[in-house]
Amino acid sequence: MRNTLAIAWKEIQVYFTTPTAYVIGAMFLIYAGIMFVLDVTSQTPQASVRSFILPSSFFFILLSPLLTMRLLAEEQKLGTLELLLTAPVRDWEVVIGKYLASIAILIATIALTVYYVIMIYAFGDPDSGPVLSAYLGVVLYGAAALSVGLLASSLSANQIVSSVVGMGTLLVFTFIDVVGSRLSGTPADILNNISMRVHFSDFSRGIIDTSNIIYYLSIIAVFLFLTIRSVETRRWR
Repeated sequence: MRNTLAIAWKEIQVYFTTPTAYVIGAMFLIYAGIMFVLDVTSQTPQASVRSFILPSSFFFILLSPLLTMRLLAEEQKLGTLELLLTAPVRDWEVVIGKYLASIAILIATIALTVYYVIMIYAFGDPDSGPVLSAYLGVVLYGAAALSVGLLASSLSANQIVSSVVGMGTLLVFTFIDVVGSRLSGTPADILNNISMRVHFSDFSRGIIDTSNIIYYLSIIAVFLFLTIRSVETRRWR
């Protein structure tokens, strides 16, 4: 555990000593702000967490690969991954440590939107239930997206390639229910259950369903497992 936390802390420091975290945080905050303002200034104004959390969740298709593309790809490009793997540290500690660092940046980025929540409470009387469930959902959604991006980062030494693979995979997992809507029966049910946005919709409405939580945790577990296996294969190359 000590090695995992040391790796996570090192990666967090790298995030904040480069423009990456600041640029991505600013992009996310601006995007969420635009969604919030558009909802408030519409013909039927309605200020709610759903107004910016739901649209912002799809921003993770871009944000997550950008956050994770450097984590393993850069190590491979510089040749430091092999050096790290020969150190007294397990493969899973490397992967989990880097993943925890990306989670920390994700939570810090999402925390920036609390400003809009404060405005909602200052000028209205919202139900706290949907607010908390929406944030729980967006953290789970983002965490699952990061695990996908981390796997993509382990597959190539080129950061651009890693980010494109991550975005492509997330696009499939996000919008696969569109294909499911054109089908019927068991195939439609399978594709709808795979879709990340289908499982997120309940959280945005204030509904916390255990099956949705299990879905996101399963996505995280599967992709982290695949990432660990991908890193392990480098020992035999």
